[in-house]
Amino acid sequence: MIDAVENQRGVWAAWAARYGRDPEETYRVALRTRPMETFAEVVPDRDPRECLAALHALEDDDVRSGVYSAFDGARELLTGLAPGAWGLVTSNYEHRVRGRFARAGLPVPSVIVDAAAVAEGKPSPAPYLLAAELLGAEPADCLVVEDAPSGVAAGLRAGMQVWGVNAAVPVAGVHRHFATLNEGVPEILAFVSATTRSSGAGATPKAAGPS
Repeated sequence: MIDAVENQRGVWAAWAARYGRDPEETYRVALRTRPMETFAEVVPDRDPRECLAALHALEDDDVRSGVYSAFDGARELLTGLAPGAWGLVTSNYEHRVRGRFARAGLPVPSVIVDAAAVAEGKPSPAPYLLAAELLGAEPADCLVVEDAPSGVAAGLRAGMQVWGVNAAVPVAGVHRHFATLNEGVPEILAFVSATTRSSGAGATPKAAGPS
């Protein structure tokens, strides 16, 4: 929902500089792994707890001072959903999600499944299954809106509908693809509305990495 790619890249670049590592290579690793796995690959000789503390400090600084903008269509989508009909699944932490949504002027999710809520992150189905449980929805009635391969895999493994957005080429496995979020908004709202009427609950959990 929030275009935080440059923020994410900047945080990892600052972290890499602190440890004398190449920022681009570090970011490539970070895109496909969780932080602790990134540390093990990039700085195997350093204390992962120290690495995580440094990363968290940089991310918190960015939440306080960074510039965030919502993807086109995000505000229309989130204001069109009932508060209890959607949630967000993220590899980041809830306080940062709330801060970023507030800075971007977006409604804050009623359900947030963050890195602390599950033992396994994407591509494990665990985060999306927990989101469905918290929303009171059956997995088969849920729609995952994703822009990352790991998130798509997680949603598919959870037995949910998975629609891809914000990518020129569809991620393998998605049930539907939209080049932009804005393009998919009418269809997403229609899906959730129909699901809510038929089952009493709808879910639109979404993740793109840190949000």
